[in-house]
Order: sequence, then structure tokens, then C-alpha cells
Amino acid sequence: MGRLEMRKVPIVLIFLLILITGCMNAQEDNITVNVIGNPDANEILSLDSDANIFMFRDLIYKTGIDWVDELVLTPNEEIGEIKNQTSIAEDFVNGTSNVLPVGTKIYSSKEQKDILLVEIDGAILKYYALVEG
Repeated sequence: MGRLEMRKVPIVLIFLLILITGCMNAQEDNITVNVIGNPDANEILSLDSDANIFMFRDLIYKTGIDWVDELVLTPNEEIGEIKNQTSIAEDFVNGTSNVLPVGTKIYSSKEQKDILLVEIDGAILKYYALVEG
């Protein structure tokens, strides 16, 4: 290689390095991040406006799930109660239900940690924790 050609090699390499770095940064800027998390009241009620749900310890619990209703479960200890009732999904906070009346007691289940129980008019309702994954 001649002297002129040897001088061009570093310039070409620097140019390629800058080009590659620029392309990598452009790709990083266009990355879409999908955050996966547990469903909220808005998601559940938009899919099923008749869903019977409540929020407890930052999770939405839902009743009327066939396989859950078939389980034989025993109430354990009282762990909370319904403090608010609303049909407005955006107003859901811990202790809020769209169906259960204020004052309804919430019980843990001896057999399943992801199912909570409430007693209404002598009937035990089973609420399953809706979690992603």
C-alpha cells in the first residue's frame, strides 16, 4: 500500500465507527418497552362490565370464575373489609368493590393464598387474585 492509501485507512475506520455508533443510538431511541403488570380495575371492567371485583393489597380479585367456584375452601382469618363501593374504575383503591357493600368482611382461605373469601347472605363467594403471568 502506498502512503496515501495508508492515511485513508484510519479516516475510513473512524468514519465507519461513527456511522455504526450513530445507527446503534438511533435503534435504541426507537425501542418500544411494553410494561407487563397486574391488571387494574379499568382493564377488568373494560373487558367485562358485569365483573364482580374488589381491590385488596394492590391486587384485583374477581369472583364468578368457574374453576375457582368449584373449589372447596374454608375461611381462615379476617384480613380486611370493603371500605368503598364504586362503579368508576379509576376510583378503585385498596378496599374498593363495585358490587360488595361497604363493611363486607374479607377472609383468607386456609387452602389457597391467591383466593379470598367473603360471606354475603349466608353464601361464601370466592375471589381469585388476577395477576399477570
